[in-house]
Formats: sequence, C-alpha cells, structure tokens
Amino acid sequence: MNVRRAKRQDVIAIVKMIANDKLGKLREDYQDPLPNTYYLAFDNINSDPNQELVVLENENKEVIGTLQLSFIQYLTYRGGIRAQIEAVRIHENYRGKGIGKILFKWAIERSRENKAHVVQLTTDKKRPDALKFYKSLGFEPSHEGMKLHIL
Repeated sequence: MNVRRAKRQDVIAIVKMIANDKLGKLREDYQDPLPNTYYLAFDNINSDPNQELVVLENENKEVIGTLQLSFIQYLTYRGGIRAQIEAVRIHENYRGKGIGKILFKWAIERSRENKAHVVQLTTDKKRPDALKFYKSLGFEPSHEGMKLHIL
C-alpha cells in the first residue's frame, strides 16, 4: 500500500469514491467525463502549499482510498497550526479492511511533520459508523460544529 499526492488523472477515481455513499450521491455529479469543475478544484487544491489531496494505492496501483489534509495557520495557540482532515473515502470493495486506519496513520504523522498541534475533522451526524471509527482512532467529539449553506 502506498499513500501519495493525488494527480490530475486520479480525479475521476476520487470523485467516484466521494459520490459512492448515501450523502455523496445527493451532492456530487459523477459522470464520465467529469464536469470540469472537479478538475478546476483539483488544480486549486494542488497549487496551494497548505493543501494535500492524497490517495492510497493498493499493490496493483489502484486508487482505493483518499483524503484531503489542510494546514490552517492561525493566531491562537501562539500562532499554531491546525490540521484538518476532509473528504475521507475508501473504495467500497475495501471498506472494513483497515484501509482507513492506514490513511489516518499517514495523515496524523504528516500533521506532526508540519508541526500541527491538533488534528481535527468533522463528520456528518448521519454517518454514525464514521463517528464510531474516528472515536476508535482517538478522536474526541469536543466541539459542536455548525454550517450555514449560502449557495
């Protein structure tokens, strides 16, 4: 297994995984060819030094997992850095096999390398299995998140 930065040619596999869950099906537009907006987003993420969109490949070089890791500089915690994990997805054929743990181990270590003092994530309350998984990795539900959809 190999974690690496995503390449433009990985975008279709990433979007397919993001769209292949009960919430992703409602908000994504997975089709072949993909709408160009996904490639524009990839280019923006890829050009930002504080963003790391990664994939996990199996021994056959197939993309079987993904996540986005963002490093957020702020003034609190003496100008600390916060690592934010988003868009974690595992290919449906590999779920329940420890693949998520591999990705999270990588993300936490990468966060240490970047001198982040905390790793955080959000998860939809409609994903109880994800919440249970994150707790098993040591994440604690310490804050209440809120959203305001503006578009």
